[in-house]
Amino acid sequence: MRKWYAVIGDPIEHSMSPLMHNAWMAEESRDASYIPIHVQPENLEQAVASLKLLGCSGWNITIPHKEKIIPYLDELDESARKMGAVNTVVRQPNGTYKGYNTDGLGFVRSLEDEIGDSHRDKQVLIIGAGGAARGIAFALVATGYRHITIANRTVSKAQAICDELDITAKAISLTEAAEQLSGFEILVQTTSAGLNHSAFALPIAMDRLSSTAIVADIVYNPLMTPFLIEAKKKGATVITGLGMFIHQGALAYSYWTDTYPKAKVVRHLLLEHLGGK
Repeated sequence: MRKWYAVIGDPIEHSMSPLMHNAWMAEESRDASYIPIHVQPENLEQAVASLKLLGCSGWNITIPHKEKIIPYLDELDESARKMGAVNTVVRQPNGTYKGYNTDGLGFVRSLEDEIGDSHRDKQVLIIGAGGAARGIAFALVATGYRHITIANRTVSKAQAICDELDITAKAISLTEAAEQLSGFEILVQTTSAGLNHSAFALPIAMDRLSSTAIVADIVYNPLMTPFLIEAKKKGATVITGLGMFIHQGALAYSYWTDTYPKAKVVRHLLLEHLGGK
């Protein structure tokens, strides 16, 4: 029986997941397909029931369903349980459906693709305290990073994440982050500011950024966000969100097929789709 996979979200037309996963399936000559499905929030429960009924082998979840889908799944992986969000669902051999979250580990793999794994003792600043920040913080800790600071407009939200980490982490305001910026060696921008093409869409002032810093943004469209553009002007090493997008998808693909696909198979395809922006 031909297997099929999907991505659900609202909106969904922007998603490049079908392009990526179908390219991997073609590369491996799999008799399978991957489709986008537009699911509005009020239809989520019915949509999940339909995916199960129709025998979907697995699907990805994008905004705004990552948290609200949890009650409709049979089981959660530890990563999804800790983060309180699911971005990948896998049909188990017994027919039940298990939720995973590959966002955090996807980011770490993309980071270490670029800089290796010798920077785990560096001072890391995570900007933002939403679901993406939570997932990245947990994944960084799980892979050996020990010096983490989380900056957010509402400091209590950043503190809530710090309290859940198994190491000493600090929560500070965005103003404090800007003042202390020269002391951070790795910066991770997780807010929606990167989606704004305006040159003024910076989550924090960058005046004190060190030229030796490594600066990452989880947004991949545009590839060069205002945050990364400003960091590059300061001489910093910049990492776009495309690698995270590819690796979180590759992890999902591996859960479905037991095969970790090659990033290079889709990187050029996605860059071409993005127009090299």
